[in-house]
Amino acid sequence: MVDPSLPVLRVIIAESPPDRLDKALARDVPEEASLSRSRLMKMIAEGAVLLQGVAVTDPKAKVAAGQVYALTLESAVDVDTLAEDIPLVVIWEDADLIVVDKPAGMVVHPAPGSWNGTLVNALLHHFGGNLSGVGGEKRPGIVHRIDKETSGLLVVAKSDRAHHGLAAQFEAHSVHRRYLALVNGAPDAADPRLRGIRGTSFEPGNILRIATNLARHRTDRQRQAVFFEGTGRHAVTRARALEVFGAPPVAALVECWLETGRTHQIRVHMAHAGHGLIGDPTYGGKRKLSPKAIRPAAVAAVEAFPRQALHAATLGFEHPVTGEMLEFSSELPSDMADLLTVLRQ
Repeated sequence: MVDPSLPVLRVIIAESPPDRLDKALARDVPEEASLSRSRLMKMIAEGAVLLQGVAVTDPKAKVAAGQVYALTLESAVDVDTLAEDIPLVVIWEDADLIVVDKPAGMVVHPAPGSWNGTLVNALLHHFGGNLSGVGGEKRPGIVHRIDKETSGLLVVAKSDRAHHGLAAQFEAHSVHRRYLALVNGAPDAADPRLRGIRGTSFEPGNILRIATNLARHRTDRQRQAVFFEGTGRHAVTRARALEVFGAPPVAALVECWLETGRTHQIRVHMAHAGHGLIGDPTYGGKRKLSPKAIRPAAVAAVEAFPRQALHAATLGFEHPVTGEMLEFSSELPSDMADLLTVLRQ
């Protein structure tokens, strides 16, 4: 018997679901909920997964698109994470949430190999114990993440009510997120090569739309990969070149925005379209740049850039408690701004 006072997460089964409940939930539960498949199987066994008010305890149960499952979440428990006095760039803070500008090189949440020096360690110190329970653990309410080497804006819940409200907005894809990236080449509707890449199309305004499924790579579990029909989670990215460098184009400043938010989504999608991010060691690929197209100094700067050139520049959402519409912006960090200056010369 589950406790009716505990928070409940509703999960809608998307089209073409896997053939069993645990796999379908693992695919469709919001990433922000931090629910692994093993945790979902435990919840199923404990009767914490309900369909139309009735517990479903068989992980192999058949599912259908459109079904709505109610997942009863556990009470938050304390975790042994060290609070560390790490400086934070705070853009906004009130009683329910905080918006921070994360530097490149900082991991969002402790994990094997990165137990200290993370954003969560810094938040624990900053909050002084005012934490939101998320994912069954009592920790700062991380409702979305950006990669270690990606810089930019994140919103973090300080209260459970803010966490649930923000998580619902991310699940509904109503959060406004725009990124700035420096990529190899330049996406252009006039490029016939792009018309031959599955999942890519162009919308008015020379906007590249990339729509695929994303899931873990079959052989390299640290990477994400593009799939179609039945494997992975649906993901849509849009991108538009703001500035193009070189003739023919060898690099571009691109604005990207997300219809969905999947792990490594922009990095994987831009690489799929043939415009991997400059400096991305996993997906970007090394390109030999011609000094005839851009100045030798720019070639050297591009080849030496040490991280994926990606910055979470804009974040907008409805305040989960007050209902006020909030939007925040962040300037390019110095390393990307310096590279852009060299490219513009």
